Order: sequence, then structure tokens, then C-alpha cells
Amino acid sequence: MEKYDFPFRIVSDVEKKVGELYETRRHPEEADPSRAKRRTYLIDPEGKIRKAYRVRDIPAHPGEVLDDLRALTSAD
Repeated sequence: MEKYDFPFRIVSDVEKKVGELYETRRHPEEADPSRAKRRTYLIDPEGKIRKAYRVRDIPAHPGEVLDDLRALTSAD
């Protein structure tokens, strides 16, 4: 996104296809079905999901993901 100079692409899932694939879409019987579930995925350069997270502790989550990313990149 050029406005914010992110080093990655932002996905807009208007048709909800990505949400279905990555299990972030809420179903009508769930609380607030209009909002996506919070999920994070570490995906390697070949497109393989190396780790999946259900985000529960929002303030702690970025640190957890960065620690796992460092561990994965040092192991390769």
C-alpha cells in the first residue's frame, strides 16, 4: 500500500474467497459474523504455511510471530 509504505501487499477479500481458504470467515451463527476472525500465517517463499496462529493476545502477538520467524529463518 503506497500511502503507508508497507513492504507487503494488502488483500481486500470482497468476495470472501480468501477468508474461506484461510478459515478467517465467521459463520452466521457466530458472534459478529460481519467481521473476520483474527488469524496470522507464516508462509515461506515456496508458499507453504509454516505456522498458523489464532490471535488471542493482541499486544503480545507481534512478538510471538517475530520470535517464530527468527527461529524458522535461523533453522533453514
